[in-house]
Amino acid sequence: MTEIPAVDWQGQPIDCSACEHRDCLALGTCSPLRSCVNDRYAKRIDRFFGTNPGLAKQYITHPYFEVRAVAAKYLDLFQLNRLVSDPDETVRASVSLRLPAKLLIKLIHDPDREVRVRVASRLEPANLSGMLHDPDYYVRVVIARRIAPGMLFHLARDTDSAVRREVAARIGVEWLTKLADDSDDEVRLTAIRRLPANLLPPYRFDSDWRVRYEAVQRMPAEYLKSMTADEDSTVADLARERLELGHNLGNRQENRKDVYDQHQSRQ
Repeated sequence: MTEIPAVDWQGQPIDCSACEHRDCLALGTCSPLRSCVNDRYAKRIDRFFGTNPGLAKQYITHPYFEVRAVAAKYLDLFQLNRLVSDPDETVRASVSLRLPAKLLIKLIHDPDREVRVRVASRLEPANLSGMLHDPDYYVRVVIARRIAPGMLFHLARDTDSAVRREVAARIGVEWLTKLADDSDDEVRLTAIRRLPANLLPPYRFDSDWRVRYEAVQRMPAEYLKSMTADEDSTVADLARERLELGHNLGNRQENRKDVYDQHQSRQ
């Protein structure tokens, strides 16, 4: 594999003799083509700070964003706070991974969606309400996965079906019938799978065969006969199987009752 050249962030060759950290080279805590703060290659910058973490604070205002982003991994909280408003989203994303959860609130309205995704993934669930109306659908998906179930009704009518699907997977039963009537097939299917069996009969007429199949699996037996003529053979076959199973089970139960009655009469 071709070696990535040792050049700085402006594309100029690196001159170790002119580096202010020449002592690190002598100590073996930096090495050309492997561990160097002046290299534009992020992995080499990371290796440098990994062996020289105390130097990270000197690079908070470095002009190359990768240096600031990597330095953020090694700063103490006081110094890290100085990068919360960094002009580069890569730096702020790095900061968002290290800030204590209680301080992440500072980044909930960050202009970059990747930063907000990370914030939504780490923020305490009780503090996610401030991000319920985030403009990015995936941020709202993450929120729907993590926010308290009692708050999910705020997202039950979200404009994005991926968000509503996450809501349908977690929201209380009292909201499931609304989501079971959703315009999106996947949302309806997710909701149907959680509905109590006694609420399933109306969904035997759903346009999606998967929803009808789910309904046929669990709905009361008295509704099965009409489903044996379903346009989808998989649904129809399942309806017939359940009816046959119920018929055989009924016969077995009657036979057991006859045996019991006969035994009682001999007592």
